[in-house]
Amino acid sequence: MTSTDVSTDAEDSGPSGYAAARLRLLTEGTRSGPPRRAALARLTDAWLSGLFAAGAEGARGVSLVAVGGYGRGELSPRSDLDLLLLHDGGDSGAVAALADRVWYPVWDLGLALDHSVRTPAEARRTAADDLKVQLGLLDARHVAGDASLTAGLRTAVLADWRNQASRRLPELQELAAERAERQGELQYLLEPDLKEARGGLRDATILRAVAASWLADAPREGLDDARRRLLDARDALHLATGRATDRLALQEQDQVAAELGLLDADTLLRQVYEAARVIAYAGDVTWREVGRVLRARAVRPRLRALMGGGRPAVERSPLAEGVVEQDGEVVLARAARPDRDPVLPLRAAAAAAQAGLPLSLHAVRRMAAGVRPLPAPWPAEAREQLVTLLGSGRPTVEVWEALEAEGLITRLLPDWERVRCRPQRNAVHVWTVDRHLIETAVRASGFTRRVHRPDLLLVAALLHDIGKGWPGDHSAAGEIIVRDVAARIGFDRADVAVLATLVRHHLLLVETATRRDLEDPATVRAVADAVGSQGTLELLHALTEADALATGPAAWSSWRASLVTDLVARVAAVLAGDAPEEPADAAPTAEQERLALEAVATGSPVLALRAQTEPPAGEPPSGDPEPLGVELLIAVPDQPGVLPAVSGVLATHRLTVRTAELRAIELPDGVEGTVLLLNWRVAAQYGSLPQAARLRADLVRALDGSLDIAGRLAERDAAHPRRRGVVAPPPRVSVHPAASRQATVIEVRAQDAPGLLFRIGRALEDAGVRVRSAHAGTLGANAVDAFYVTGPEGAPLPGEEAVSVARKLEETLRG
Repeated sequence: MTSTDVSTDAEDSGPSGYAAARLRLLTEGTRSGPPRRAALARLTDAWLSGLFAAGAEGARGVSLVAVGGYGRGELSPRSDLDLLLLHDGGDSGAVAALADRVWYPVWDLGLALDHSVRTPAEARRTAADDLKVQLGLLDARHVAGDASLTAGLRTAVLADWRNQASRRLPELQELAAERAERQGELQYLLEPDLKEARGGLRDATILRAVAASWLADAPREGLDDARRRLLDARDALHLATGRATDRLALQEQDQVAAELGLLDADTLLRQVYEAARVIAYAGDVTWREVGRVLRARAVRPRLRALMGGGRPAVERSPLAEGVVEQDGEVVLARAARPDRDPVLPLRAAAAAAQAGLPLSLHAVRRMAAGVRPLPAPWPAEAREQLVTLLGSGRPTVEVWEALEAEGLITRLLPDWERVRCRPQRNAVHVWTVDRHLIETAVRASGFTRRVHRPDLLLVAALLHDIGKGWPGDHSAAGEIIVRDVAARIGFDRADVAVLATLVRHHLLLVETATRRDLEDPATVRAVADAVGSQGTLELLHALTEADALATGPAAWSSWRASLVTDLVARVAAVLAGDAPEEPADAAPTAEQERLALEAVATGSPVLALRAQTEPPAGEPPSGDPEPLGVELLIAVPDQPGVLPAVSGVLATHRLTVRTAELRAIELPDGVEGTVLLLNWRVAAQYGSLPQAARLRADLVRALDGSLDIAGRLAERDAAHPRRRGVVAPPPRVSVHPAASRQATVIEVRAQDAPGLLFRIGRALEDAGVRVRSAHAGTLGANAVDAFYVTGPEGAPLPGEEAVSVARKLEETLRG
C-alpha cells in the first residue's frame, strides 16, 4: 500500500479507516525506519485534517499544528500526538467545539494526546515561561486550517528563540545536565532510556534547537545516522512491547534485536551505544562552542573599546611541537603537518590531557584526514606520548573520546575495534569494555608512584581486557593480543613478557585472595610461580586495585584490599626466598579457648560478635575507619550439621558471609569432648546487626531441628520472586586438586541468593565430607565460593570421590 492509499483510507473511512490503515502500516514487513515513520505521520495528517475540516465549517482564523516529534514527522508506533489548536482569538465557543471534534476521536482510538488551544500571543508567552514548550514549537508544522496563522507563529517563535539565545541556551544546557545526572549515560547502561539518557533522542533534539539559534552548530557527520538508529530501536521496542516506552529493558532486547534483523541483543546494544556516543560527543563539542561564543560576546565590546575599535588579537600559547592552546582548546599550530608527523595525534592528545583542555574538533578532524600511519615498531616518542596520555588522570577520558570519535584510536590500536562499545552483561561493571579500560588507566595513574615501571602499569591497564572481543577466556586471548600490540608499540622482549604476564593474570590476586586459603603454602606458591618476579608482583598489585576500582563500587572494598595485600606480602616473601612452612594446627587463642570450654560445660553453642575495622589499603588510619565486617566466633560441641545450621541462621538474619573457617580444636588436659570452632566474618545486608543472643537462640533451634531454615528461606523467596525474564546461568561446581596439599578444593559458581551457603553446606554434610574452611565471595549477582574439604579422617578426598561429591553438589544446586 502506498502512502497515497493510506491517506485515502484515512479520509474515506474516518476513525475506523485510520485505525485499519495504521495497523496495516505497522505490520508491513517491507517498510520500516524513516519511511514508515514518515508514512505514519502522513496518514495521521490526513485523518486529523479530515476531522478538522468536518468540525471547522464556517470557522476562520484557526489552524491545527503538529509540534515536537510529530511536528518533525517522526511518529513511532506508540508515539504521543503533540497538537496545538491555534486561533486568532475569535469565537471561543466555535474553537472549543472544534477542539472537541478533533481531540475526542483521538482519545477514542486509545492514542496518547498532548494538546493545547492557544492564540499566537499565548503560545509565545507560554514558550517564554516554559523552555520545553519553546523547544516543541521550534518543530511546529502545519497540518490543517489557516496556513498563514501557523507560518506567522513559526516565524515569531524562531525570532524569539534567536533573540533570547544568549539567555536560554545556558538554561537549556543546565536542564540537559540535570537530566543526564538522573538518567545516566545511554552508551553505558544495560537498560537504557533511549530518549532521556545522555546521548539519547532528547539530546539529539536539543542539538537541532541549538542549531536553530544560529549561535552554534553541532558536528553534522554521523549525527543524522545516529539519531535514525535510536529511532529505529524505539520503533522496534514499541512493536515488541505494545507499549509507549523508551526503556530498553533486558527481557525485551532479544525481541527488539530480532525486529531490527540484528544477530542478538549484544549487537543491538552495541549499535545503540555507538549512536549515543556520537550524539553525546556532538553535544560536548556544541556546548563548548556555545560557551566560547557567549564568552566572546561578553568580552568583545570591552576589548574593542580598549583597542579603539580594532579586532582583538587571538592568543595562542605553545603546548608541544605543533600543538598550541587557543581560546580554551588545544589546536594545531599553523605550521603543523599531520601528513609528515605521524606522532602528532598522540603528542596533541598528551598535551591536551596534561593541560586539562579539550582537543579542538577541527584539530582532530584535520589529523584524522591527513596523518600518516605510525611505523612498526613505534618510535620512542610515540610510546612516550601514549604513556603520558594514559598517565594524565581524569582528563584522559575526554581526550580519548575525541580521538575515538574520528577513528584515530582504531588506527593506532586496530585491536581496539573489537572492544569498542562492547557491553558487559554483569551488574558489577558500570562501563562498556572500552570505557572500563580507560577508567582503569585513569585509576592506575594514581598508583604510578607505587611501582618502578609506571609505563608498564599504564599500558597493562589499557590492554588488560583487550581479549574480551574474542571467544573463550579473555585473559588467555588478551595475553596473545598484548604480545603483538606491545611489540608494535615498541617495547623490548623483556617488557613484552611482563605485559603479557600482567594481562594473563590480572584477576589472579583478587580471585586467589577471596577464594583460597592463604594459610595454605600451595596457594602462595602457585601465585609466586605465575608471577615470577618481585617487579611483576608490584605491578600486578597496582593493576588489580586499579581494575577493581574502575569496575564499579561492588568490585572493591577495604576487606578485599586487605586480603590482596596479605596475599602479596606472602608471595613477596616466597619470591625473596622465604618458603612458607606447612601450617600446623594453631593453638586456640584465649578467647577461643574460653568459648570452647563454655560450650563443653553447657552442651550448647556459644558465640561472640566483634566488629573489625581497618583503613583502606594504602591509606593511613583515620578517626573513622571503614568497617570490614564483623568477626563471628562460634564454639559448638562436635555434632553433624554444624555448617548448614550456622549458614542457614545467618541467612535468615540477612547476614552476608565473607569468609568462613571451621575446625576442631584441642581442649586442655582433663576436659573431655571435641569442640568445633567457627571463625567467620559477616556483614549485614542492610540495617543493623542482630543481637548475639538472638543468633544463639536460633542456632540452638537449628541444631536440634526445631527451626525450619529451609522453610523460612522458601517463604522469603516466594515473597520476593525473581524479576520476569531474568534467567540465571546454571551453577557450576569444579574440583581443583592442585590448589592444596591438606584438603580438596571444591569451587562453586552460582547465582547469589539467600541461603545458598546453607544449601551447599547441607549438601556437603549429606556427602559425608568435612569442611575445613570456606571462602565466600560475591560479585554482583554471582557467588563464587571455595570449600576446603577432607574426608572424615582429615585427609584430602581421592580423585574419583572428589569428582563424585562435586557432581552431586551441582545436581543439588540445579534442582
